[in-house]
Amino acid sequence: MKTAVIGLGYVGLPLALLLRKKGFDVIGIDTNLKKNELINQGISPIKDIKLTEKITATDDFEKINDADIIVVCVPTPIKENNKPDFNPLISSIGSISIHFRENALIVIESTVSPGACEEIVKPILDKKNKKYFLAHCPERIDPGNKKFNVENISRVVGGLDKESLEKAYSFYSSIINAEITKLSSIKAAEATKIMENTFRDVNIAFVNEMAKSFDKLGIDILEVIKGASTKPFAFLPHYPGCGVGGHCIFCDPYYLIDKAESEGFNHRFLKLAREINNSMPEYTVNKLLQGLKEINKDIKDVKISVLGLAYKANIDDIRESPSLKIIEELKKINANFIVYDPYLLEKSDVKDLDEALKRDVIIIATNHSEFLNIYDKIKNIKLIIDGRNCLDKEKIRSMNINYKGIGR
Repeated sequence: MKTAVIGLGYVGLPLALLLRKKGFDVIGIDTNLKKNELINQGISPIKDIKLTEKITATDDFEKINDADIIVVCVPTPIKENNKPDFNPLISSIGSISIHFRENALIVIESTVSPGACEEIVKPILDKKNKKYFLAHCPERIDPGNKKFNVENISRVVGGLDKESLEKAYSFYSSIINAEITKLSSIKAAEATKIMENTFRDVNIAFVNEMAKSFDKLGIDILEVIKGASTKPFAFLPHYPGCGVGGHCIFCDPYYLIDKAESEGFNHRFLKLAREINNSMPEYTVNKLLQGLKEINKDIKDVKISVLGLAYKANIDDIRESPSLKIIEELKKINANFIVYDPYLLEKSDVKDLDEALKRDVIIIATNHSEFLNIYDKIKNIKLIIDGRNCLDKEKIRSMNINYKGIGR
């Protein structure tokens, strides 16, 4: 069977490679011409993803006209006002509607708000008066995760009708070595993805607020989490930090908040979680100012190094990274700082970690492996702001370095 994958990013590219591995005839569609050129040369445009199979990439939607299955993996970002931005999805579906063949299965993997497939996607496809099958199978991908990947993560699927559901279930069962769960409606499948990421956002917000409280109370939150984790039920550890990044957790709650508001429901809890998590970069910089005051230094008197640009460890993904917001806060106070990320050297101000550590203060914004064993290189550092609580607090303080963690 011939398949087309629309959008060759962190979701679409691994899926296209998996489809090729499973014997499908695959065409990849992306509007980024540079990305397509690299893929066609056998070069991955994403460092974390290896091109294990040969696939063809193009921006020509006409190439989908003989595809039996079309999978849409385009971004669903938010606007500056935190409202959903459906433009990439609408544009892609508009192009698909012109070229798709009769009886094609169209699957939306992009994260959307409940009802989007029926209210946004279906009306565009219906204009062409061709028969099609429509399903939603929300993507599940964790960049940098060595254990779980696109092939072995369980999935859920919902269809516009029973036949759409069965076709989508058969398709995913043929490529994924994990359980595929059928849901009763396409809307339920849409809501599943939103709920997964909102669950994480709410729990991270809870632990971030606890960290702020424990900073006042003089309690180390990591010790408390360790203690609470000894309970064999009803506790799931989450960890505080300098902010929430990545496309999913940062954006997805806003899709549900917006949709619920349109139906007359106010998600007060979800809004508060977003507010708390969005406050953490500024809170981290305030910890910097507090630490400087304790060592009798002014912001204008010190040179700062920000370690990490990516939103999580050991990848090069900077989407919605809290590090970017920390940098904005540092600029507001006219701080003298440089940035270093071993996975993003082209965006770094220095070429290596040794150079980055030749500063008075370091702020760890990403817990890359390279940053975890720096103890023999920081004897001249005056202050460490550990935005990921990834260093040994007592060891650093024994070196007469002022240490500030998040909730420590």
